[in-house]
Amino acid sequence: MADITIRNAEGTWTVRAGGAVLAETKNALELIEGEYPPVYYFPREDIAMAFLDESPQTSHCPRKGDARFFSIVTKSKTLENAAWSYEAPKPAVAAIKDHIAFYPSTTVAVERV
Repeated sequence: MADITIRNAEGTWTVRAGGAVLAETKNALELIEGEYPPVYYFPREDIAMAFLDESPQTSHCPRKGDARFFSIVTKSKTLENAAWSYEAPKPAVAAIKDHIAFYPSTTVAVERV
């Protein structure tokens, strides 16, 4: 199994969907796991949580723990299970507690500005 590395992401990071900025932070965390692309976790206090609805979807990662998912509600549609969070992450990745990550897609932009 590849190691997981978590570090502060340099610069300012944003999440946009449906023409709205959902998050903007200078405190994003970059999680690198093996050969996977980096995943950026945003502190909850820097996210417009009104755009997120908790989803019944969950998943389990043997290295990070149990994830819960969120759908993003935009003016025109709901983007199902577009974000996730580890509410009680395993000790090795405890830094991502109280953070949410977003799946980058054609409808969700996660980028450094």
